[in-house]
Amino acid sequence: MQHLDPSQSGTPEGPLQQIEWLVDALTREPDAWALFLDIDGTLVDIAPSPDAIVVPPDLPGHLVALSRRLNGALALVTGRALPYADKLFQPYELPVAGLHGAERRMVDGSVDAVAATSAFEEVKAALAAAAGQWPGVLVEDKGAAVAAHYRQAPEWRDEVEKAMEFYLLQAGSDFTLQRGKMVFEIRPARANKGSAVQSYLEEAPFRGRRPIAIGDDVTDEEMFRIVNRMGGHSIRIADAPGGTEARGIIASAEDLRQALARAATAGDGSEFPSSTSLPSSLKGRTA
Repeated sequence: MQHLDPSQSGTPEGPLQQIEWLVDALTREPDAWALFLDIDGTLVDIAPSPDAIVVPPDLPGHLVALSRRLNGALALVTGRALPYADKLFQPYELPVAGLHGAERRMVDGSVDAVAATSAFEEVKAALAAAAGQWPGVLVEDKGAAVAAHYRQAPEWRDEVEKAMEFYLLQAGSDFTLQRGKMVFEIRPARANKGSAVQSYLEEAPFRGRRPIAIGDDVTDEEMFRIVNRMGGHSIRIADAPGGTEARGIIASAEDLRQALARAATAGDGSEFPSSTSLPSSLKGRTA
């Protein structure tokens, strides 16, 4: 069989063609590809605050059905902490790289995580107190990371950035400042989304497959670079004003969800999988 190759000259480049290529790759060659998906702005629509995220009711089942089609070679790669990702997609527990790769759950369910130190707890508390000066700015405690969202108060952007740079110095050299869409985040420097993808690709069932990475933010660019270098394909959700390493564009998270639903259910007529019908590595808590 001739493999689908997104790098070949003549490969369609428009958003609709990217959707058709993605569905085709995942349904025709499920053993050839590994799929890595960001969450916010990619699988689910951006919301005014992290707690306002809405997960369409059919999305978790589609993701697990697609994971089953790919023999488990699907992982979420997100800035969210693992418990938050699990809450979004319960009762299923997929492989997840959280905190931009600083923590990672493997296919067998084992977790490589990083714990917040007492010194970092003090940094988070100081930032939360300082945020009282910026009405509308939301501080999100992620455990081993902390984010300041200014989506609802963009007028505070410069002040928030200066403060985060100050608190980064207090946190120390084990941390870095991550800039994203209307957010600044102090996170562990030991990994990024690109290195998380690399780690997965060294393990079964991802090993030996070509990666597809899909994201929407500057935080996903490292993932795109790694995937491109490894002969895979990268897709950004919506255009990037400052440019992107992604080789394709899909217009919206809704368009991506529809494409994944098509790939998950193509040809088998199955309903959403129940947690009792899944491999043990994908079963989660129901409460």
